Amino acid sequence: MPDLNFRVEEARVLSYAAAPTLAFTLRVENRTGEDIRSVMLKTQIQIAPILRHYNAHEQERLFELYGPSAHWANSLKTFLLANTVELVPAFSGSTVIDLSLPCTYDFEVASSKYFHGLEEGEVPLEFLFSGSVFYVGEAGLQIEQISWDKEAKFRLPIDLWKEMMEQYFPNSAWLRLRKDTFDKLYAYKARRGLHDWDAALDGLLKSVQQETGD
Repeated sequence: MPDLNFRVEEARVLSYAAAPTLAFTLRVENRTGEDIRSVMLKTQIQIAPILRHYNAHEQERLFELYGPSAHWANSLKTFLLANTVELVPAFSGSTVIDLSLPCTYDFEVASSKYFHGLEEGEVPLEFLFSGSVFYVGEAGLQIEQISWDKEAKFRLPIDLWKEMMEQYFPNSAWLRLRKDTFDKLYAYKARRGLHDWDAALDGLLKSVQQETGD
């Protein structure tokens, strides 16, 4: 029966994807020697925030997610980043595939808030594997399930995520507004003849600063 082992070797940004996408180089090894016809590989990718240090500025930026740093021993919980499915082609011994991870820049999503809040270092990722292995055994073509305890760890440089978002959204960020809020902002922009949304928001912020003295 096949005994598959997994190792994430590196990560890179896909340059011409339809959306921001990271590609993880994943090595798949069969330790028992059978010829593998294919693997339907399911991967759950998680962020383990407790496994890294945060400087004072990062603690401020992550307040919305985790609250005061004094509570982080309880609030820094591992959370889901994504689920992926890949078809691993036939191999003998070991093979390497790209594990593609589409990423979002939506600040309603916890992962975007987390990545944006980091200034330096790495993001601790955990990869949990499952799925089906099709292989050639004594009885011909057979199928087995991947053992539930198969996993791998990888530390993703935060600079790589920033490079990706700058490549796809140069000097930009994304916000989601309620329709009524957007309509009010649109009317404000139109009345003042402002040429873009940055100018509209900047005008509103300046008005508030003048009123509050901030």
